[in-house]
Amino acid sequence: MVRALGLSSGGLDSILSALILREQGIEVAWVNFETPFFSSDRARRAARMTGIPLRVKNITGVYVEMLKNPNCGYGTNMNPCLDCHALLLEIAGSMMTREGFDFLFTGEVLGQRPMSQTKPSLRYVEKRSGFAGHILRPLSAKLLPPTMPEERGLVDRERLLDISGRSRKQQMKLAEAFGISDYPAPGGGCLLTDHGFSRRLKDLFEHQDDYQERDFELLKYGRHFRLHDNHKVVVGRTMEDNGQISRLIDPRKDIQLRMMDMPGPTVLIPFGASEETVHEAATLCAAYSKTQAGQSVRVSVKGPGGSWVLTVQGGCREKYHPYLI
Repeated sequence: MVRALGLSSGGLDSILSALILREQGIEVAWVNFETPFFSSDRARRAARMTGIPLRVKNITGVYVEMLKNPNCGYGTNMNPCLDCHALLLEIAGSMMTREGFDFLFTGEVLGQRPMSQTKPSLRYVEKRSGFAGHILRPLSAKLLPPTMPEERGLVDRERLLDISGRSRKQQMKLAEAFGISDYPAPGGGCLLTDHGFSRRLKDLFEHQDDYQERDFELLKYGRHFRLHDNHKVVVGRTMEDNGQISRLIDPRKDIQLRMMDMPGPTVLIPFGASEETVHEAATLCAAYSKTQAGQSVRVSVKGPGGSWVLTVQGGCREKYHPYLI
């Protein structure tokens, strides 16, 4: 039995690439790599829908090392697409070798993404991964050089496709033929392509040497203010933000602030701060609550050293805009 291991994002192209191979009698399985920047939710959903076995592997540690200094640099934001794909295929290739799969496959389509899915880009990714010749792209295979599984007869090249470009008409028609109607819209799965998230990530890299997964999760929620080089303050925008920020607080290290007498944001100072910075954060907390300018209000402060109350004056939010990350 020929066995193939595919990278799954959970998108339509990933689904179709697996079904095309399964139709040839090949035993297909998927792996999805999870980090704080992209989740496995779509891939899990695709696995449930198709019955294709899926393994999810968290690679945050090795991914962050690559992300800090990608060989090919970044795209428009903090997205290192070429080196990201190369790393994922390198890890998948090790799994392929270790677990007895015959080759790798992906849902990549030639020309679909103008920077990362050109012929030179696909060749770079293959060489960088260390598994050149073992990576099959079923949706565009006829437009690319034959791979090892095609040359050895493990895959019938004539039953592979020649899709290219950004149009999804061919994929949608193929999905209909396979009876697939419930699939996600393209894009939107990677936070590293988001401008606001990328600004916060760049700031984190500039001001910290060590990172926990929690530090990356925090970048997804609230407003972030860099009051001083050593201290960042996170201010919740909504009730959901407040809940997510509260979930990520480490009471052994962090300082948390809340309004005492009226609704307001959850405010977090990661890793604590000086008394002066805590007072500034309390004023910031008041500014983003329902207080009036000049109104005296009480703010609850909780940290590793205990709990206390600060009385501050309600202020103008615009004062803090220059500190917004």
